[in-house]
Amino acid sequence: MEKKSIFKNIGFQIIVAMVLGTIVGVVMGESAAMFAPLGTIFIHLIKMLVIPLVAVSIIAGAANLGDSPSAGKIGLATISFFMLTSALAVALALFSGAIFQPGSGLDLSSVSHMFSNQYADKGALPSAMETVIGMIPTNIFQSLMEANILQILVFCLFFGIAISKIPNEKSAPLTSGLDGIIQALIWMVNIVMLIAPIGVFGLMAESIGTYGFDMLTLVTKLVIVYIGAILVYGFIFYPIMIKLFSNMSVIKFITAMKKPQAVALSTASSMATLPVTMETCEEDLKISKSTSSFVLPLGATINMSGNAIYYGLVAIFFAQMYNIDLGLGGYAAIIFTATIGAIGQAGVPGPSFLVVAVLLSAGIPIDGLPLLFALDRIFDMIRTALNITGDAVCAVIVDGLNEKKDSLEPVKI
Repeated sequence: MEKKSIFKNIGFQIIVAMVLGTIVGVVMGESAAMFAPLGTIFIHLIKMLVIPLVAVSIIAGAANLGDSPSAGKIGLATISFFMLTSALAVALALFSGAIFQPGSGLDLSSVSHMFSNQYADKGALPSAMETVIGMIPTNIFQSLMEANILQILVFCLFFGIAISKIPNEKSAPLTSGLDGIIQALIWMVNIVMLIAPIGVFGLMAESIGTYGFDMLTLVTKLVIVYIGAILVYGFIFYPIMIKLFSNMSVIKFITAMKKPQAVALSTASSMATLPVTMETCEEDLKISKSTSSFVLPLGATINMSGNAIYYGLVAIFFAQMYNIDLGLGGYAAIIFTATIGAIGQAGVPGPSFLVVAVLLSAGIPIDGLPLLFALDRIFDMIRTALNITGDAVCAVIVDGLNEKKDSLEPVKI
């Protein structure tokens, strides 16, 4: 079989576009904003397709899994995986921060004018009951219009399970139709991805040109420690999980994930990357459609290990900057709030105010938070790549468990 040229590889093209966009942003400065429409058009095209794909995929996945005796165990295993890996990600962040001290010894005199309490009212996390009530839509069409992912998730899961409970002669046309719609949407996404390098170039040029690297010198150590923690989690912890809990080749997994990781880096959105992640898992990793259409949309909504690492490290960064001794209670508050916050974070790009809740929970001042906002795009790109990798790892493990449950008869070859 003839191998495709690397120059025709979309992942390679995206990386080249990121590099070129960065160079143009540095050279042109704020004038690079002229390329912003290229990125905006690309993101709008992706967002146009994401909500329909998520909704239909979750319905189809729940319908296919709903009539399986192991459906409950699959759902429990998926949620448990997301909860556990998010908590461990925060723990890794706290450990890395304690070892490498990214916030110690900073000279803040030159940037003290940026400090502000304007974000103090943005750190309140809803109560458990408010969260549950907020997940239940009163009008699913309004939820779709507002892109309320959690409400869409609840309705589609419920609807998919309902389809699985009706007689097969009535449900078969529905599930077949859903599969057809998914294939059509994926085809549309593939067409949109043809212009991905152009869009990525515009996004990077505008972002770098607007913010530059001036702030990087102050938080260089935080960025280095953060990237190190992301790499440890993505290339050591996740491969170990694949090795221990599946039959998948680690090399095969890492190789296949290059494309969705490149898209995640460029879009900084788990939701925008979802179609590419699904395609990679189904075609390259041979994960069943029933598993991928259930686990991956769910993961793009609630699995945010990269965010969890970010929240934990930022908390340690500011605690060290202000010479605050957190103590056991402070660390516990950070782990709990960061884990819950990461799970509740929507899979879309942009500055995250959930970090405010993490800081407030541990009694850490938040007036220096604007220091990080100029670099939020860089942080967001990196953590999104880890988030979608975790989604795929979960899909691999859950699919393996599902195969073991269903393999009561010998496989015919």
